[in-house]
Amino acid sequence: MEKESQRSVSLVMTMLLFFIVMTANFQGCLSAASQTPIKGKSTTLDNDRVGSSVVFRVTGNVYPTGYYSVILNIGNPPKAFDLDIDTGSDLTWVQCDAPCKGCTKPRDELYNPKNNLVPCSNSLCQAVSTGKNYNCEVPTEQCDYEVEYADLGSSLGVLLSDYVPLRLTNGSLLRPRIAFGCGYNQKYLGLHSPPDTAGILGLGRGKASILSQLRTMGITKNVVGHCFGRVREGFLFFGDHLLPSSGITWTPMLHSSSDTLYSSGPAELLFGGKPTGIKGLQLIFDSGSSYAYFNAQVYQSVLNLVRKDLTGKPLKDAPEEKALAVCWKTAKPIKSIIDIKGYFKPLTINFTNAKNVQLQLAPEDYLIITKDGNVCLGILNGSEQGLENFNVIGDIFMQDRVVVYDNEKQQIGCVDREYNGGISHQPYAAYFDILEERCPATYAFEKANELIDTQLFNKK
Repeated sequence: MEKESQRSVSLVMTMLLFFIVMTANFQGCLSAASQTPIKGKSTTLDNDRVGSSVVFRVTGNVYPTGYYSVILNIGNPPKAFDLDIDTGSDLTWVQCDAPCKGCTKPRDELYNPKNNLVPCSNSLCQAVSTGKNYNCEVPTEQCDYEVEYADLGSSLGVLLSDYVPLRLTNGSLLRPRIAFGCGYNQKYLGLHSPPDTAGILGLGRGKASILSQLRTMGITKNVVGHCFGRVREGFLFFGDHLLPSSGITWTPMLHSSSDTLYSSGPAELLFGGKPTGIKGLQLIFDSGSSYAYFNAQVYQSVLNLVRKDLTGKPLKDAPEEKALAVCWKTAKPIKSIIDIKGYFKPLTINFTNAKNVQLQLAPEDYLIITKDGNVCLGILNGSEQGLENFNVIGDIFMQDRVVVYDNEKQQIGCVDREYNGGISHQPYAAYFDILEERCPATYAFEKANELIDTQLFNKK
């Protein structure tokens, strides 16, 4: 992992042939021409149940925390585990009391297996194994897994299943048994300390994803959405119960031999609204990466454009700043992005396979202010990260945007920030301020939690 990143780019190396991006713009995530209402989809499952959702509070930030996480309860009685949200991989895993190597949590916060191994004959075992690593000569043997991430960090462990209590927005309390990894050997290769979480919440498209497992059980539809707050708390939801009947703009997912990643593209890059000549970008969308990554050529072009535009402005290089690779300083410490926003131009990612589909990035969408009062570029050289010619859109580009991955209809969408219509299907979304300009405020979450506590959790 290169020194600037606070956590790894989470995509499995064997899946790097496929690409994903959520197409959004600053006013409303996709072009108005592609906006369509959500329509019902026939299913043989229990519609009263799969029409519901599960909602989680999201905490974290791009800097200084370096990740976004949720609490997932596992076991009976349930035990809380804080997990790093990752749309770029399938397997959910927690640190295992086995003993555990490379773990960040105290022993009493690790997961303790209780004769709940998933046998290697289970189809999920092959789903979490890559090709030659799958070996099941004795069907009753345990299922071992090893996940290697793009920075060559990894998790090694065994596949288990346990109860995961979930309170649905329709009031039901369910306790499905979910398969997940119990990791007893984690490796973090970066110079920064590893994330202070208990594991990874894998939200990819594959069979082992918690989303796919819940869909197979008929509990929620295979839909996931998130909003990562810039300075406030955010939210994550499974299922389609929180989606408005209109006001979402969509782009299709690309079909590929990968069953893990969400794909779209190609795209060109604009700077200050003008073409840069950079075209044909293939992009990976990954909530497991704090920052954005461009390949060496694109990265250098972007850096040159930014530096040229800063000529004559009161910003000087700050090589002493270690938070990221490229940073600047002023005569006095910078307190807010507002202080220097006028010195930087917006970036735009324009998707050329669709009309007027853009991801518009204001300066605050690609810059951070460090604790020492310097401003740094939140775009890194992916070639130095081992990503070769690939490009990653990470959390910094997605702040304060509601992103939805609809695996049922194979489309990626975003709730329009200017949309003020009602929420369909459920009574609680107003408390989450889903259609507000920013992610939900702490006050909104307090109201939502109060309502759920009093009206749902007291039910037997």
